[in-house]
Amino acid sequence: MGRIVLERVTKAFGEQTVIPPLDLAIEDGEFTVFVGPSGCGKSTLLRLIAGLEDVSSGVISIDGRDATAIPPARRGLAMVFQSYALYPHMTVRRNIAFPLRMAGLSKAEQDRRVEQAAAVLNLTDYLDRRPGQLSGGQRQRVAIGRAIVREPAAFLFDEPLSNLDAALRVGMRLEISQLHNRLKTTMIYVTHDQVEAMTMADRIVVLRAGEIEQVGSPLDLYRSPRNLFVAGFIGSPRMNLIEGAAAANHGAHTVGIRPEHIAVSAEAGEWSGTVGVSEHLGSDTFFHVHDTGLAESLTVRADGEVGFKHGDRIFMTPRPEMIHRFDDKGLRLP
Repeated sequence: MGRIVLERVTKAFGEQTVIPPLDLAIEDGEFTVFVGPSGCGKSTLLRLIAGLEDVSSGVISIDGRDATAIPPARRGLAMVFQSYALYPHMTVRRNIAFPLRMAGLSKAEQDRRVEQAAAVLNLTDYLDRRPGQLSGGQRQRVAIGRAIVREPAAFLFDEPLSNLDAALRVGMRLEISQLHNRLKTTMIYVTHDQVEAMTMADRIVVLRAGEIEQVGSPLDLYRSPRNLFVAGFIGSPRMNLIEGAAAANHGAHTVGIRPEHIAVSAEAGEWSGTVGVSEHLGSDTFFHVHDTGLAESLTVRADGEVGFKHGDRIFMTPRPEMIHRFDDKGLRLP
């Protein structure tokens, strides 16, 4: 079991409040991602759940038990940090077994859990190597293995992939998702990368300045962002946000349209502009269009075979059913 509930939880450092009163329930077996810009409080919130920071007020419950004052080691949680924090003089086997030795488990039980975790993480052939003989991705798997053997109620990941290169990040993203599917254990994952959030999460918690802006499935947030902050944060490339007359025509202060929901043409359309930078990604091309007569330039996603080039004048038409409307307070309109 791994249901975690936060009730009116706050955190202050001196007179500065970084987490205003916050309520959140994370269901057993759920993969929840905390996402937001740097300084939004996502890592602080994770550390409060882990017990590495004391709450200023409020209650944290784990499986119905008040864990607010329980020390980290007794909360039944396992944390994987951005840094691998492996012992360089120990083999992979001994690194993974370390928390079990500290807990006083028998050698037979240690060996059983280590072998089981190594099999899950494809580390069986590396158990007798030391961390210096492993790649970055393998070292991160060892750190995850050290968490798995504790058989926790929940795993807490604090930006675990940020030290890896792009290709390794994609691979490890898949591995952690597959691990969740196998273990069915609650996982809370912190990242500033909304692509990681969209591809891994059952539910995403979008944070800004310590407050929850929206909670929902990746598609919920993509299709129905609650406000301008979420609209601009979720989605890559970000949503085009337009004010002025073009928005007023749709009965809104601001309208949003995602790059993939704009049709492009060389002949006619609702808006026009001049192609600036083009990003060719093979299957897709992203055109950054200037001189549109709107409040800002537009980013448009088109098929990779579309052949517009720098300086071309093109026409753009948003799909009407995909236009998002926001009022003057930045809140979504029905």
